[in-house]
Amino acid sequence: MLDDTDRRIMHATQAGLPLTLEPYQTLAEQLDLTADEVMSRLSAMQAGGIIRRIGAVPNHYHLGYRFNGMTVWDVPDERIDELGFQVGQLAFVSHCYHRPRHLPEWPYNLFAMVHGKDRRDVDEQIQQIADVLGDCNRGHDVLYSTKILKKTGFRSRQE
Repeated sequence: MLDDTDRRIMHATQAGLPLTLEPYQTLAEQLDLTADEVMSRLSAMQAGGIIRRIGAVPNHYHLGYRFNGMTVWDVPDERIDELGFQVGQLAFVSHCYHRPRHLPEWPYNLFAMVHGKDRRDVDEQIQQIADVLGDCNRGHDVLYSTKILKKTGFRSRQE
């Protein structure tokens, strides 16, 4: 269960951590806590499944990455965990996950997001994923982003 301090931390971090050199210290000062207590409580909430992760959410377009493609792959279901792990370890893959197929229209079960400054960068990354998958690659496609979608996490109202 969350206590009042945990709720205050969650509400204070919903829009992200402060953009300072010491964000946990800044947050702690705002909440009249210590930085160690903020970090400890966030870690406990993460370990308890209250929050999934703490991470940066970059705006790839502002960073010059204009070609953002969700690659979709048809790989054997019995190898999805192993192959997904290998693809997810590639430095240029920002996220990789398993999704159900919707046959016959949608045969793809492995998704991996890639980002490039030009189409050639993305094509090279797609080839590297294909090389990792080898003979397990039974087909793929790329869905390119055309606009930036929601880039926020869960929001709750303060009670």
